[in-house]
Amino acid sequence: MAAMTLISLTAVPDHLRGALTRWLLEVTPELYIGTVSARVREELWSTVTATVADGTAVLAYPSDNEQGFTLRTAGGQRRSPIDFDGLTLIGYNPGKESAKPT
Repeated sequence: MAAMTLISLTAVPDHLRGALTRWLLEVTPELYIGTVSARVREELWSTVTATVADGTAVLAYPSDNEQGFTLRTAGGQRRSPIDFDGLTLIGYNPGKESAKPT
């Protein structure tokens, strides 16, 4: 079943931005939104994580949890999602230069 998907990017290669516009609308620079299937969403996220380079990326999509959505991040993040008793909170690491994809 198709669901609303949102991808926010910062400082990523232009070819990645172009690839995302094939599936999603770029409503503001580096903010993409659309309704795609879970398979397409996973393929898009694989492409993002493989090519994010020194930039950052955040993926948000509906999920069957208390908040109603799931967050994933890639690239050098100063903010990262943290699971706190089933709720996703945002942790801030002011000196952090890189993060593993979640």
